[in-house]
Amino acid sequence: MFLKKSSYLGEKNGVSYLNGEVKFQSVSLNVYSYLVDGVLIDTGAQSLHKYFESFIDQADFDQVMITHFHEDHTGCAAYVEKTKKLPIYLNKKTMNYCTQRADYPLYRQLFWGRRKPFHAQAMPETFTSRNARWEVIDTPGHAYDHKALLNWETGQLFTGDLFVSERTKVVLAEESIPTIIHSLERVLTYDFQDVFCSHVGFVEDGRAALERKRDYLLSISHDVLTLQKEGDSAEVIRKKLFPKKYPIIKFSSGEWDSLHIVTSVMNENNMH
Repeated sequence: MFLKKSSYLGEKNGVSYLNGEVKFQSVSLNVYSYLVDGVLIDTGAQSLHKYFESFIDQADFDQVMITHFHEDHTGCAAYVEKTKKLPIYLNKKTMNYCTQRADYPLYRQLFWGRRKPFHAQAMPETFTSRNARWEVIDTPGHAYDHKALLNWETGQLFTGDLFVSERTKVVLAEESIPTIIHSLERVLTYDFQDVFCSHVGFVEDGRAALERKRDYLLSISHDVLTLQKEGDSAEVIRKKLFPKKYPIIKFSSGEWDSLHIVTSVMNENNMH
């Protein structure tokens, strides 16, 4: 299997980062690790360990905050644990899961490698870094343990995978669009300026971008429910709203699909 791997380092508004990328045929995936004020946010993927480990070796930090348990964010946490002996924080819901061998589909192992087991502590609701106070914001939807991190001094918000794109076209099977909308509404109640996303990096005019994403998801949800009332099945609704077949759908054997956007909205509606 021929994978192309690359990375680049950068700095934006006092935040250093490494962005690592894996390409296979028409599918290209990337992930960021951020370093600010002695805090390392996410550890990158095991498949890109030579880049992320070198970034970690050179980085000056006292603690690690992991936004959620997915392997592209926790991939080099075991390396940090082994070499740095510093506290690693994660939502307590997935601490035990991360002490075990990672179990996820083969295509994800191909892209992101196999995450090694590591030990984390329960992420607090607030914490302090060298010069700042931080708020930890519960933002489930993409992952049930997802957290966003807000630096009160700088107004910088680290959104993990809450944002990723304004117009979501495919999601993982376990994602919930209604829950993501609630999470976006929750972060929008905070005062922040800069937004740093784990997949697109620095987001220009971040608040407006998050608002547009929320509005888009509300509009999609409205369309799904309208078509459902008209008697359309989930598959028919998917064809109407998301006619394009994205390569990741086939590549992931349907773990990523536009259909999951539709069904998560319908399921939530059926529960009410």
